Amino acid sequence: MTKEEKIEAIRQRARKNFSLGYNCAECITEAVFSLVDTGMPVEAKKCATGFGGGIGLFGDTCGALVGCVMAVSAVHGRTELPQGEEPREVAKRSKEQLYGKPGVYRIFNQIPNRFKDKFPHTLCRELTEKWQADWLCRDHALYCREVITEAAGIAADLILSDKDHLATSPFGANVENLKD
Repeated sequence: MTKEEKIEAIRQRARKNFSLGYNCAECITEAVFSLVDTGMPVEAKKCATGFGGGIGLFGDTCGALVGCVMAVSAVHGRTELPQGEEPREVAKRSKEQLYGKPGVYRIFNQIPNRFKDKFPHTLCRELTEKWQADWLCRDHALYCREVITEAAGIAADLILSDKDHLATSPFGANVENLKD
């Protein structure tokens, strides 16, 4: 299966998952954990349950966006801190793992930036504002299904791309205003 075919398979599985009753975050984690060897059991998708509706319907960060981060973390996340004798040395190496070039924050920074390129907001309450009086309506469900499908595609692309290349990519918008 080519990279493009695998990305599309993940997108379509996440899309179908929504029709089966999974929430936004679960849709993506289940699809990725089922179709990609992340080293995580599919059952780990239960860690995503609370993120639906922007964390238990609170409306914060879109659950599909969080599911995307969780799925990409399963592949590109850190498994341990760097080694070192002195705590300062470990902290310095840890900072380099995150912020450096290469650095894993460069991978994860792409997620909300790509998401924002496709949708006007990253907060559930803003994405779904027009359906808050009729949350369970068909139009809202169809919109969220599209958000889930696109977020699954972002996750799949990042998971299936070269980690070294991703970890040296320039930062997009970020709270520290980091530039290359």
